[in-house]
Amino acid sequence: MPREDDVMQRVTILCTDPRHPVNAPLALWAEAQERAGTASVAILRDVSELQPGDFLFLISCHQIIRKPARDMFRRTLVVHASALPRGRGMSPHIWQILEGQSSLTVTLLNAENSVDSGDIWHQIPVQFNGTELHTEINAAIFDAELTLMTWALEHCDHSTPRVQQGEPSLYRKRTPADSALDPSRPLTEHFDLLRVADPDRYPAFFELRGQKYRIRIDKM
Repeated sequence: MPREDDVMQRVTILCTDPRHPVNAPLALWAEAQERAGTASVAILRDVSELQPGDFLFLISCHQIIRKPARDMFRRTLVVHASALPRGRGMSPHIWQILEGQSSLTVTLLNAENSVDSGDIWHQIPVQFNGTELHTEINAAIFDAELTLMTWALEHCDHSTPRVQQGEPSLYRKRTPADSALDPSRPLTEHFDLLRVADPDRYPAFFELRGQKYRIRIDKM
C-alpha cells in the first residue's frame, strides 16, 4: 500500500491499435495500479487525446510522439522487445523468432524523435523453447512489458538511464503478405511463421489452385 504522503501518479498509456492483444493486459495493469493507489491510468488511442501527466507509456504505438507532446509528461517511455540498439523498428520479437532466436530482451527506454534511439532504463530477458504459439509468445512479452512499466513507476525518479551502445539495426513494418506460406515447402520450414502469426489480425495463409486459404495451429 502507498504511504499516506504518497500522491497518485498520473499515467497515460498510448496504444494506437484497439485490436492489439496487448490491450487486455494493459487494462488489467491499469486497474491494479488504481486499486493499489499508485497511479490513475488512462489508455488512449491518438496523440491528440493527450493531457499533461507524470508518465506516458508508448505501447504498440504507431505514431511518432514529438517533443511538445513528450514535454507534457515527466517521463515519456517506450517498451520495446529487443536488445537495443539491435532490433529497432517494428515487430522486433516476431522478426527475431523468425530468425531462430530463442533468447529475447525487452527494453524500457526514453522516447525520442528518432525511433527506438533513446537512453535505456532497464531490460528484462525472455526465454522461449521453440514450442510456444502466438498467445504464449504474447503472454511472455506482455508480462515483461508490464513488469517494466511497474519498474518505471517505482524506480525512474531514483535511477539514471544509459546511452545505447553499439551499431543499430532496423526491422521494417510487417504486412499481411509476410504471413504467406509456400505450400510446396515442408511444414518444418514454416513452423516458426505459424507460431508467430496473429490468427485474427494477420493470419498465416497460402494460395493453391487459384484459391487463398487461412491456416492456424493449436496445441493438442
